[in-house]
Amino acid sequence: MQQSDWPEVRAIYLEGIATGNATFQKTAPDWQEWDSGHLAHSRLVARQDGKVLGWAALSRVSARPVYAGVAEVSVYVAARARGQGVGRLLLAGLVTESEQHGIWTLQAGIFPENEASVALHQAAGFRVVGVRERLGCMDGIWRDVVLMERRSP
Repeated sequence: MQQSDWPEVRAIYLEGIATGNATFQKTAPDWQEWDSGHLAHSRLVARQDGKVLGWAALSRVSARPVYAGVAEVSVYVAARARGQGVGRLLLAGLVTESEQHGIWTLQAGIFPENEASVALHQAAGFRVVGVRERLGCMDGIWRDVVLMERRSP
């Protein structure tokens, strides 16, 4: 992913936000805010005919040095490309890239209603650690979040 991909990446992020089941975020940030909130490595896009179909990136879970090998996963696929294996390719690539950069644990927080995302992560070797009940309130509704993780061998 390059900064020049941001307009397409942001549009896909906004599609995810619009579902109400992808994130607690209500708006997409500008490039600078997004860039500063994600690791500089392991930023991927999937393209077809020059158009971005999806993206994946990592963010820190903590600034503490002991957690330097732990990162949170974001994977978003354009509505027009869902169900075509784009998410699977992005997540597999993210696992490979993250391991090359010393990440040993990937974690994901997913709304339980987002069954496709839970299944995608399970297919990539993530396991359900537990459910964080009533973790955040969105639009006046308390939402649970499934905590999933993948550990490198």
